Amino acid sequence: MGLSRKLLAEGLGTALLMAVVIGSGVMAERLSGGNVAIALLANTLATVGGLYILIEVFGPVSGAHFNPAVTAVMAWRGALPVAALLPYIAAQLFGAVLGAWLVHAMFDMNIVQLSTKLRSGSGQWIAEAVATFGLMLVILRAPGSRVAAMVAAYIGAAYWFTASTSFANPAAVFGRMFSDSFAGIAPVSAPGFVLAELAGAALAVLVHQWLAAPATAVEPAPAGETRHV
Repeated sequence: MGLSRKLLAEGLGTALLMAVVIGSGVMAERLSGGNVAIALLANTLATVGGLYILIEVFGPVSGAHFNPAVTAVMAWRGALPVAALLPYIAAQLFGAVLGAWLVHAMFDMNIVQLSTKLRSGSGQWIAEAVATFGLMLVILRAPGSRVAAMVAAYIGAAYWFTASTSFANPAAVFGRMFSDSFAGIAPVSAPGFVLAELAGAALAVLVHQWLAAPATAVEPAPAGETRHV
């Protein structure tokens, strides 16, 4: 399948994912009456449903990465041509910004804006590393027919068990920088998130390789002996 078609799928899929994440955050904040827990719950449910559908729709075209960390791992493993790495990432970043702008247009907000929501500190960075580690491990180890459901379920859980509400995606960080809303992140906070996400993804690859390593062959015991393992 042509690279241009795959790039369109990645850009469009990432844009729609950001529209789901940011748009549901805006709607939740407006309707929750100041109850942050209710707002986060609504944001979570919308993200889980949207992510599942988008992976199912765009997966057969581009792999439905929507995430530079995922794309980098796939290129490193040989599942994606190295020449497609940078175009994929560019499409994802561009799509993420378009998704934020789309939300602003739908909700009659200023189209171009920057987030002022600070998200920083060791707890947030550890949370992002954990969130991305889990996401990447699920992607690498889930049966092919269950990837969409398992990824969506994990992200939904990570919204609640991580201190950062689980961005787990450098493209999501990039897109959310351009939205001063419930789901936004201030540009000054972005580098720490991205570095933590890349570290979590790298650790997931190492753990996956260790889990997938073949068992060491055991030499047969001499006749008359029983070998205990």
